[in-house]
Amino acid sequence: MKVGGQHFRTIWLNPANEQVVQLIDQRFLPHRFVIEDVSTVAQMATAIREMHVRGAGLIGATAGYGMYLATIEAAGSPAVAGFDRHVTDAAAQLKATRPTAVNLAWAVERQLTSIAKGKSEVRAAQALDWRKTVQRKVALALATAKEIAAEDEEHCRMIGQHGLDLIEQVARRKNGKPVNVLTHCNAGWLAFVDYGSALAPVYAAHDRGLSVHVWVDETRPRSQGSKLTAWELGQHGVPHTIIADSAGGHLMQRGSVDLVIVGSDRTTCTGDVANKIGTYLKALAAQDNRIPFYVALPSSSFDWTIRDGSEIPIEERGAEEVKRADGWRDGQMLEVSVAPENSPAANYGFDVTPRRLVTGLITERGVCKADEKSILELFPEHAS
Repeated sequence: MKVGGQHFRTIWLNPANEQVVQLIDQRFLPHRFVIEDVSTVAQMATAIREMHVRGAGLIGATAGYGMYLATIEAAGSPAVAGFDRHVTDAAAQLKATRPTAVNLAWAVERQLTSIAKGKSEVRAAQALDWRKTVQRKVALALATAKEIAAEDEEHCRMIGQHGLDLIEQVARRKNGKPVNVLTHCNAGWLAFVDYGSALAPVYAAHDRGLSVHVWVDETRPRSQGSKLTAWELGQHGVPHTIIADSAGGHLMQRGSVDLVIVGSDRTTCTGDVANKIGTYLKALAAQDNRIPFYVALPSSSFDWTIRDGSEIPIEERGAEEVKRADGWRDGQMLEVSVAPENSPAANYGFDVTPRRLVTGLITERGVCKADEKSILELFPEHAS
């Protein structure tokens, strides 16, 4: 996607130094566009935990690059055993940052598998110098990080194309009137390497020349909708309107919503969907008003080991996110208190929408029903 007319991914390697990863620090959006340089695993873990980056696909890609940085750090170890120990510790550090998004652990495990090949490949070539083993491991980690990012981008592009068909169907029924899409949180290009999941069909429709309008939930407490979704839609020229989180049901009752498209941080193999807190309520309102409710996700967001949504770990973040809010004034970011200081607050990051409320899943391989049989028809390699 473009920022001020210039194309950006959300994460990339510094062209002048591939040992430095650059990313968009989303904490400052929409008021400032800040690019952060990351060169250590500790910095990358902080970037994930403190939400400099967020969104399922981007968390996975960031973890992939974090593991690459781990191999660079580990290359200073005096032996392969020390290298492996450092990489294993880094993997645990990265995995501990965010518990709900399955892409995180998926990317780390994929890197561990790839890095492990380095030792056997060098031994197979009868090269006994451990430094060559380390060099090979670093090269494999770099290649894998790039692959994870490239796959995320391509999968989101394909989600856009498959979701475009759904929007076109609505557009034909409306005879040129705007198609109104409601979304929750941010599942646009800022949540992935590029294109996004829930917003990818919207961008594809807009670029095709269809009249489309997005209702943007503000998504408290961190306001990813009003801060991030609205910003990127504006950058792309897509008509949109920010609404309070609780306004969606009202708009559905008034016939102002044609379909709902949200993202997913983890979806079970049977179709239960974990997404930003408040998604479940939108699904209930959509069902009551007979409005299609779609979930857009790349296959990396499926958890093939979990069958029921109740098994998905739900992240609980600090109470200060609920009790405080930040904003921009006179050129600086300010934080203010919005609740009684002595009142406790609970801050659940995600909720689970049961499969019965989901009209369909939009994936890189096509659209399917939210049930195990339909999911495995698209992804038969995961059938047991």
